This record gives sequence, structure tokens and C-alpha cells, in this order.
Amino acid sequence: DVITFDLSHDEKIYAEIYISTDRVKDNAHIYQIPKYEEMCRVIFHGALHLCGYKDKTKKESLVMREKESYYLNLYKLYFTWNRIRSDYLYLFYSMVLEGI
Repeated sequence: DVITFDLSHDEKIYAEIYISTDRVKDNAHIYQIPKYEEMCRVIFHGALHLCGYKDKTKKESLVMREKESYYLNLYKLYFTWNRIRSDYLYLFYSMVLEGI
């Protein structure tokens, strides 16, 4: 579902991450999760490879899955918080503009 090529030459990370969108759609259907969530998971998977995580053994795969879940949940929390915050800001500005 994802292939990562590390092209780094110095301390900065340069890479190409190739994702099979067909595989993402299939996995989302199989695991009954939204496609965007599965896409985020494979993006994080590729990024974790660039950070040195591997998934060749069962132990490595377990650690990789835990890290994927951690970052996926952190990502969802960040965007949920920003959405809530924007809703409150919109409400506040609406009240101010309407003189409430």
C-alpha cells in the first residue's frame, strides 16, 4: 500500500512516498473506516519508515502499528480541536457582528 524512498543526503529528510490509492480504498472497505483515515495511516506509515521504524518482524510491525495509531489519533485530535475552535470563533464573531 505504500513504498518509501529516502533521498536524504544530510540531516534534513528528503523522500518520495508512493501510495496505492486502490489499496487504500480496499483497506478502508475491509476495515470499515473512512478512506481519508486509511490514507492518513499509510502516509504516517511511510513517514515512520523515514524516522527509522521498520516492519519486517512481528515485533517491529506491532511497534509500527502503535506509532501509526498514536500519530493518527494525535492528528484527529488536532483537527477536531481546530474545528471546535473555529466553530466558537465563528459564533463569537457572529455575535459581535450582530451586536449580541
